[in-house]
Amino acid sequence: MKPKNLLKIAVLFLPLTARAVYAPIPEQEQGRALVLTVQLSAYYDSNIFGAATNTIDSMVYSVAPKLAFNESVDPQTFLSASYQPTLDYFTDRPTDKSLLSHEVVLRVAHAFSDVTNVDLDNSFKVEKNPQSLLAGVPLNTDQSYDQNEFDGRLTTALGPKTGAVFKYRNIYYAYDATALSQNLDRMEHLLGTEINYKLVPEVAALGEYRYQVINYRHAGSLKDKTSNFLLTGFDYSMGKKVTVSGRAGVEDRRRSGERSVTAPYAEATCRYDYAEQSFVAAGYIYSLAETDNPDLFTDTKMNQFFVNVQHALNSAVITSASVSVGPSTLQGRRGMVDVSETTTRLGVALTYVAGKNLTVSATYDYDDISSDLPSRNQRRSRAGVSGRFYF
Repeated sequence: MKPKNLLKIAVLFLPLTARAVYAPIPEQEQGRALVLTVQLSAYYDSNIFGAATNTIDSMVYSVAPKLAFNESVDPQTFLSASYQPTLDYFTDRPTDKSLLSHEVVLRVAHAFSDVTNVDLDNSFKVEKNPQSLLAGVPLNTDQSYDQNEFDGRLTTALGPKTGAVFKYRNIYYAYDATALSQNLDRMEHLLGTEINYKLVPEVAALGEYRYQVINYRHAGSLKDKTSNFLLTGFDYSMGKKVTVSGRAGVEDRRRSGERSVTAPYAEATCRYDYAEQSFVAAGYIYSLAETDNPDLFTDTKMNQFFVNVQHALNSAVITSASVSVGPSTLQGRRGMVDVSETTTRLGVALTYVAGKNLTVSATYDYDDISSDLPSRNQRRSRAGVSGRFYF
């Protein structure tokens, strides 16, 4: 099973307490520059194409070796790189039963001084078995795609209490199926500049400007967008146990070929690390997001609530759960009505850490899309077991 990352939306543009140059790596990979892991999984998928009707279910067996390198190349620079192919075999998939995906990740973090550091992270995926499937696509459509994501962050101090953060994100999507490619292939740029001021050691007030450009590969004159964000907010940190961040402001979005709009924007997250390997994280985001059917809708007015919980029963047994609920409204193009829908995603896992060389997990994921447009309804559940071996 592929773990959900419900906080991914906020990783680059939420809490701006500087990430350490030597960010944590999995315990099993610590102390070794080069680590080989192999994950073996077996799970049942109730809806392998994410169809609204006539769903196809299947057992899925997968093997995913991974080669990872984590090393401090000098006192100021940390380098991390990994490559992971994943071979999935579907017992009841009507077309190709074997699918081979790839993921390559590269990260470089460098501290220029005690107050200035840069963190660059690039991930390239060839995804043949997507974790989250699109809604409303033609029945049993292959949703394979390539994706490249680059995240960069430069953090520095302008004075004893004043800091600046410069952020950039670039994401590229390219779908295999012709119809999806014509509709969804695009590149997104997001640039941010923040100035923060420490009111007290634990609390920083801030102002932020973001600039976003979304360029579609096909029919861009009807689908491209440019947005300017003006935000204010705060970051609160009480030691290493509690962090709270919030942003609120306005987005001015210019749509090519459609009416432009000015809309509110809000995001908030909090995290409480209450014990070793145990935490609770929660958040909320309100924004305009891209739709998976830009021919009918300009974008999606999205609310998203999410909670992640991890609790260590003891040093060897860890439980985790995540839930995301997203009431949203698809904004219809001229002559089209708006469509309301709610997306709910749930994941739970029980993991047994059998020393430094083996972890075993039992997992369950449930996805539900309930829409006013029946063709967009979707239900999918996946339940299985996996083992990860470290060499």
